[in-house]
Amino acid sequence: MNFSRFALGFWRLNDWNFTSQQLLGFVEKALDLGVTTMDHADIYGSYTCEENFGKAMAGRHQLRSKMQIVSKCGIKLVSLNRPVHTIHAYDTGKQHILQSVENSLVAMQTNYLDVLLIHRPDPLMNADEIAEAFRQLKDDGKVLHFGVSNFSASQFDLLQSRLDFTLVTNQIEVSVMKLDSFYDGVLDQCQQYRIKPMAWSPLAGGKLFNSNEIRAVRIREAINSILQNVGNYGLDQIALAWLLQHPSGIVPVIGSGNIDRIKKAVESEKIRLTGDQWFTILEASTGVEVP
Repeated sequence: MNFSRFALGFWRLNDWNFTSQQLLGFVEKALDLGVTTMDHADIYGSYTCEENFGKAMAGRHQLRSKMQIVSKCGIKLVSLNRPVHTIHAYDTGKQHILQSVENSLVAMQTNYLDVLLIHRPDPLMNADEIAEAFRQLKDDGKVLHFGVSNFSASQFDLLQSRLDFTLVTNQIEVSVMKLDSFYDGVLDQCQQYRIKPMAWSPLAGGKLFNSNEIRAVRIREAINSILQNVGNYGLDQIALAWLLQHPSGIVPVIGSGNIDRIKKAVESEKIRLTGDQWFTILEASTGVEVP
């Protein structure tokens, strides 16, 4: 599975207030920048973002072959758009997965998903049942590849043990302010299986820029000191370059409807930090020297 170096995230699509024509134009510009991986989930926008994306793409079917559509399922939200849901819960049963994919295909007006992810670990997860659903979807040509999101290394291994094909990603929260996956085995595992992790909230949801938390202040100071030596770049670009430098091949999901921010993200791929610069940022984040 070939992801683009960055993915375009549609969690906040409805907040962008795009018309269908504006969304189409935005996606076309992103594709021109080489951002071809489109990250969705059935629940985004209370089950409406996929449909809005599908309406925008409806008149340009030739674009489908130029992009990789990723979607997720397994979370059940209480929503007017899902009146049968009475409690916020997880459902990774076979029938729910199959129906979720059907809903996503109809909403996005496509015949297949490039990648389907289980959105969150389910305490009632039956790995055999998920594997059955994945195999059926693969055999039917409705999903080409499969992965997970927010899974621990052991949860990933459990599901992988039931499959005769390799899961292609684990989409996790990772940024200069969220380091868990550097130490809990998740990024190690991605290297072990030679799969690229996807990073949601790669800029810490904006906390990196506007939080007065001492940790955020330390990181900003560290990055600002580095900026003097790397050229005409911004704090956000250094934070992304820091992720890109990890050998697992982290794919940051950029959840912005501002094409200039997408351009800046893409430009961060040109930055190559020295080892000392990389560890300066790590030390600023943890607050301690590496052991």
